[in-house]
Amino acid sequence: MAWHGLLDGNWVKPFEKQSGCKVKATYAGSSNELVAYMREGKYDLGSASADVTGLLIAAKAVAPIDVRRVPSVKAFLAPFRAPAATTVGSKSYGVAIHWASNVLLYHMKHVHPAPTSWSAIYDPRNRGKITVPNNPMQIADAALYLSKSKPSLGIRDPYELTAPQLSAVVKLLQAQKPLLSSYWDYPSDEVQQFQNGKAYLGPGWPWQTATLRAKKLAVADTAPKEGVTGWFDTWMMGAKTANATCVYKWLQYTSTPSVQAEIAIAYGAAPVARGACARMDTLEAGSCERLGGNPTQAFLRSIRFWKTPVARCFGTGGKKCADYAEWQRAWSRIIA
Repeated sequence: MAWHGLLDGNWVKPFEKQSGCKVKATYAGSSNELVAYMREGKYDLGSASADVTGLLIAAKAVAPIDVRRVPSVKAFLAPFRAPAATTVGSKSYGVAIHWASNVLLYHMKHVHPAPTSWSAIYDPRNRGKITVPNNPMQIADAALYLSKSKPSLGIRDPYELTAPQLSAVVKLLQAQKPLLSSYWDYPSDEVQQFQNGKAYLGPGWPWQTATLRAKKLAVADTAPKEGVTGWFDTWMMGAKTANATCVYKWLQYTSTPSVQAEIAIAYGAAPVARGACARMDTLEAGSCERLGGNPTQAFLRSIRFWKTPVARCFGTGGKKCADYAEWQRAWSRIIA
């Protein structure tokens, strides 16, 4: 069970030939759909985004992974060897695939001066030219902004929000809604919004920037002063798999730099394996840089990567936090 772009024949067929395993692909159209399918218990392997990995772990729909059987993980960039989103105590429940930072994308001809703060997407002066993701995790971006612009709220972790903190975030995002040209569901939707002039400003990934530049649009992206969130996808093993041997072969195979490079280019994200960038550039010159695959160590450490919001949180002095279901309900109210 995977996202489109992760099971291409260019790397699946060589894997089948060398491993003796067979890959049967089913594709998910959303995180909710992927979670529902994985909870059925009939899939050996799923690719999950970090916003819902905690749901799969809590539902016992996925099994712990013995990373000693996936030696390539040792060569991953540090944030992806044992990320919080897929690690419970000493147990790992995932092997990362690729990642991207959620940066601020803007059209240089229409946005002056160049934005340096997330406040730009909440500014009435930009009414009608802002587009944002249609995703509950946009709550985390708003929470990160408020953690710096309104420190009195006491937000320490954008994924651990008490009821008053979540209420403040919802209020900000409801005030933002009239300023928007649209919510986007897929990265290509945001590209289209910029192309047809309906949007000049909004959160995006390096992929959107690269795609628009290839279309000769004068766009740039920036990491605002309040910081950025980021997402990553991860392979997770189905709890009821009868094919663990093949699962581990796949995990090791897709974690090698050469295969990581192919997947990264096809999907439009940055690889997690060291050495994959060099391979990407031999396949497509400059592709690693365009997709954000050469971050500084300081920037990589600063990214607040997605994790599933849970009620039992740790950064609020023992107070109860809003869980993912509450985030989903809040998002439904925001976009209604």
